[in-house]
Amino acid sequence: MRPAPVFFSLPAMPTTPYTTLISAEQLQRGLSAAFVADCSHELTDPRAGLQNYTAGHIPGAVHLHLDTHLSSAPNGRNGRHPLPDPAELAAQLAAMGLRQGQQVVAYDRSQGTYAARLWWLLRWLGHAPVAVLDGGWQAWLEAGGASQTETPAARPRGDFAVKPSLVRFVQVDDVLGNLQHRQRLVIDARSPQRYRGEGETLDPKAGHIPGAVCRFYRDNLRDDGRFKSADELRTEWLAILGKRKPQEVVNQCGSGVSACHNILALEHAGLDGSLLYPGSWSEWCADPARPMVCEASS
Repeated sequence: MRPAPVFFSLPAMPTTPYTTLISAEQLQRGLSAAFVADCSHELTDPRAGLQNYTAGHIPGAVHLHLDTHLSSAPNGRNGRHPLPDPAELAAQLAAMGLRQGQQVVAYDRSQGTYAARLWWLLRWLGHAPVAVLDGGWQAWLEAGGASQTETPAARPRGDFAVKPSLVRFVQVDDVLGNLQHRQRLVIDARSPQRYRGEGETLDPKAGHIPGAVCRFYRDNLRDDGRFKSADELRTEWLAILGKRKPQEVVNQCGSGVSACHNILALEHAGLDGSLLYPGSWSEWCADPARPMVCEASS
């Protein structure tokens, strides 16, 4: 008589949620319980994200577009990627099947640049169990993760809804007022070149907000595209913060997207509570009356 077959199954997602980063191996063990969102995007080609998703994505993942899901419409004065309406975003996610308390995993093909935006937005909506896939799509494939080209079948509507926010943000007038008292440290997540005003192609003006310091978001990563360790990030960020508390830090970038990457790195390092300036440079430079520093032209 043949022995009875033995069936092995991967353990479910742990009861302790992932709130900053999750590895590909950890996601594989709890994939069936997670709400996975592909946030792939390219600023210079808004069609590329959906095209990449269609060509292959994590099984069961939905696609969330930076321009249509994770932002509201710009009007030329409020930045390139204004925050979406919270109730509308919550309704969209519920329609896709997201449930209260469900683990969300966001990923992209750009070292977490766009996935971190969803991570911050969900925390803004009061949802704590959300993490970014460390290393993104590339890490998933390297770990032997499966790929799917078909659009997942529609899930039953979830009960996700807006809850009290877990994060804070500032408006342009707050940043303008900070120029006088400098109570908060403004950190610019753009590349050093764009910070200095060199090679600007996305916004009509080049330069940075007076008093802002540059911490390129890619400096949060190792050479393989994964985040540095929490200890290494903490050491680097404390050197930037000096005597300031994380709650005294305002993160900005070009349009409030890659700045979320810096907030994620801070949170992963145990430095909680820094703020986002969603409008960022694209909103700031829309008004020529606001002071600007362009080192490239000085």
